[in-house]
Amino acid sequence: MKVRAWISAFRLRTLPLALSSIGMGSFLAAANNIFKSDVFLWSALTTVLLQVLSNLANDYGDTVHGADSELRVGPERAVQSGALSVGEIKTGIILFAVLSFLSGLYLLSITVGIGSSLFYWFLGFGLLSILAAYTYTAGSRPYGYAGLGDIMVMVFFGLLGVGGSYFLYGLSISYDIILPSVAMGALATGVLNINNIRDINADIEAGKQTIPVRFGKQKAVVYHWLLIITAILMSGTYILLHGLHLASLIWLLGIPLLIFNGYKIAIITTDKDLDPYLKQLALSTFVFMVFFGLAIIIR
Repeated sequence: MKVRAWISAFRLRTLPLALSSIGMGSFLAAANNIFKSDVFLWSALTTVLLQVLSNLANDYGDTVHGADSELRVGPERAVQSGALSVGEIKTGIILFAVLSFLSGLYLLSITVGIGSSLFYWFLGFGLLSILAAYTYTAGSRPYGYAGLGDIMVMVFFGLLGVGGSYFLYGLSISYDIILPSVAMGALATGVLNINNIRDINADIEAGKQTIPVRFGKQKAVVYHWLLIITAILMSGTYILLHGLHLASLIWLLGIPLLIFNGYKIAIITTDKDLDPYLKQLALSTFVFMVFFGLAIIIR
């Protein structure tokens, strides 16, 4: 029974979204002939560990701060349901924080080298990632409750997730990498936005100042469309800048899934019916990333 509870607390459905950033950075590296399999594997492992850490901390934090109340309409949480105790979830948080740190440390050892100036920069980013994963809803002043979750998701799933992973392959960066970085960040923020629209009533009760709470559901839907359109425009611009050819049109195959998601979020009126489309956008982001990646590596 505990095994099922832990698997549920890990929220495996969020992993494709987390891996989309690493996948995008890796496709960009492959397109520039700097891809390395060991860097990809350790980047992916570190990302998965950080995502699980974030999910456990979110479970713990929302329970402690009251967002996981009877008003919440999403899947039942481990601590909220009593499947795991507060002490057990804290142990899980510590374990995955340590595993994330060790995995990230080894990743840096095979890329920038331990002791180099870049090592300390990326070590700082890594520690910041662990801190951000924990303090989204946990801690005394969680930034998710102040409405800063969207900004942090854009930074960690977009700019740092894509740009940082790309840099580790060849220890160099180019200005145009910001385009697919923003695209991935926007879609990841879209997943968070669906979550926040779904939980709007519970978040109002808990004092969690998300975008939907601050501006209302209708404006949050408009915001959702802006995120999707931004992702399409940014990725499309990158492809155009690098020369449009027949094979690059495969990128278009990922767009209908994103448009479908925006349409469903706009027409659904019952909060609990939004939940399947959170998973759908996470998977659609992964599919979109794959089609984009194929478009830039097939010449």
